[in-house]
Amino acid sequence: MSEGSLETIIDRLHVKGMYGIMNYKLNKESVQQMQALYDQIQVYLNMEEEITFKEFSDYYRKVLAELSDVHESLDEEMVWKSLFIVENVMSNAEGRANSAKGSESKKYAKMAQRLQLWAKNLASRLGEAGYTEEDISERFNQMLEEGSPATEAK
Repeated sequence: MSEGSLETIIDRLHVKGMYGIMNYKLNKESVQQMQALYDQIQVYLNMEEEITFKEFSDYYRKVLAELSDVHESLDEEMVWKSLFIVENVMSNAEGRANSAKGSESKKYAKMAQRLQLWAKNLASRLGEAGYTEEDISERFNQMLEEGSPATEAK
């Protein structure tokens, strides 16, 4: 079979088509997983009490694992949500590092440090798309309002 033969071309198209289908499924699953992490951070942000170190650490690890797997394939909306997640977990980790004692304090500080790299990466992607720091701040305020419990109708 030569490189330009019809069979070779069909085989290449078939492989690309299968890759596209697999990539679509991967991307769809990734979007669902990032959306679940976004929904969970909204729950955490509206809780009265703090979650335990273990729950915080587990959530942090899920976020890192998901970002490691899918950061390159995130669409713009998921970049926004990912940055929102990262910034909030990082901020909480920094606060907890200052208030916790001993090894937990160091672990929180390490989490915040690692998340800072992700925050820079995601923010730079938004910057490349033409968004300013003011745009990011404004959008974050909207995202916080999305997760706020509904206020009573007047």
